[in-house]
Amino acid sequence: MILILGGTGEARQLAEALTAREVRVVSSLAGRVARPKLPVGEVRVGGFGGPEGLEAYLRENRVDAVVDATHPFAERIGANAAKAAEQTQTPLLRLARPGWRPGPGDVWHWADDLADAARQLPGLGNRVFLTSGRQGLPAFAHLDDLWFLIRCVDPPEPPLPRHHELLLARGPYEVATERELVGRVDVLVTKDSGGPQTSAKLTAARELGKPVLVIRRPPRPDTETAGTVPEAVEWVLHR
Repeated sequence: MILILGGTGEARQLAEALTAREVRVVSSLAGRVARPKLPVGEVRVGGFGGPEGLEAYLRENRVDAVVDATHPFAERIGANAAKAAEQTQTPLLRLARPGWRPGPGDVWHWADDLADAARQLPGLGNRVFLTSGRQGLPAFAHLDDLWFLIRCVDPPEPPLPRHHELLLARGPYEVATERELVGRVDVLVTKDSGGPQTSAKLTAARELGKPVLVIRRPPRPDTETAGTVPEAVEWVLHR
């Protein structure tokens, strides 16, 4: 049995590819999104109870290998997976899509984390398109002099910035739509999520000459890594 951690597009593609090859797959979703896109095959929703809980799950279910296909910013589950895999001697692969890189015409600024992004924002503009996810919104709640267009999948909980407009939407997004939204603001804020699903906003910002504040990915455990789904499929099949 292969345990796939994460509800990313890559995780779903991997589950589909392995199931088609008659490999038993269980996909584990964190349960933070109200209506997630479900992968094919078996699915479990919810946490494991820390690294010890994940370790127990690996032993009890005789998991042959784990693929960590979580979001690049899902630090906790990545660390828990590394610890549990080490304790149980279970092969572990990190499936990580490449991060975004600026190209000609891009005006990018880099932030180390959400707090650093909030510190830099007042110097970049008064109207902000904030696409860094609902869980990070409290980091910007104190910026009363700025106006925010906040986009997230599910309704966020307070605290929120005082001056804001909320847009609930799920990708993928089209460049034309993103151009209209980016045209309403001075600066775009995004995490370095990578991949094509949400990259249209970067194209729109480039075309409009708007600055982008990109939050760097957090460090992840040093594990074997694949950058594409086909690479991950080959890794699993060789196990």
